[in-house]
Amino acid sequence: MFGDEYDDGTQLYPGIPPGRYLVREKMFAIGDDFWVTTEEGEKVYLVDGKALTLHDRLELKDSAGTVLATVKKKIVSIHHSMKVQDATGETVATVRKKMFTPLHEAFTVELAVGTELTVRGDMFHHEYGISGPNGPVAQITRKWLRVRDTYGIDIAPGWDHALIIAIAVCVDRLSEDED
Repeated sequence: MFGDEYDDGTQLYPGIPPGRYLVREKMFAIGDDFWVTTEEGEKVYLVDGKALTLHDRLELKDSAGTVLATVKKKIVSIHHSMKVQDATGETVATVRKKMFTPLHEAFTVELAVGTELTVRGDMFHHEYGISGPNGPVAQITRKWLRVRDTYGIDIAPGWDHALIIAIAVCVDRLSEDED
């Protein structure tokens, strides 16, 4: 899913339509597995938590079980960051929590292609916006949901859905670390 065609940062993958997914909240714990679904309930991605490793590690798989990305964080680390690796083990994104942001949370996402994304939001209401150099990339929200303990991810056209979901996993895990 993480291809080699990039443009000026507006879209990493021109031609990919927008996407909307549902994620069960507070399920990004080590060893927990859960599905990311469409609004219609179709299982699209499996987040497979790997327990008992030297890293906080999760795999993002497609519905056939193919690993698309691995999300890793060293358990013993003073830096609040996580890496997203593609299926070959190459780091495609690094998500870092900004340290001093009163009332709201902020993260930077450095993509391997040189684009930097910013994530800003409210951890108490689980509302985050992901933006790139040329505008919105995704919204992580509860606003349009009626299902308890579930939040949605709206992804703008032209962005790799698996990559943005992996970034959302990082944001959730790094936010949990502070709770």
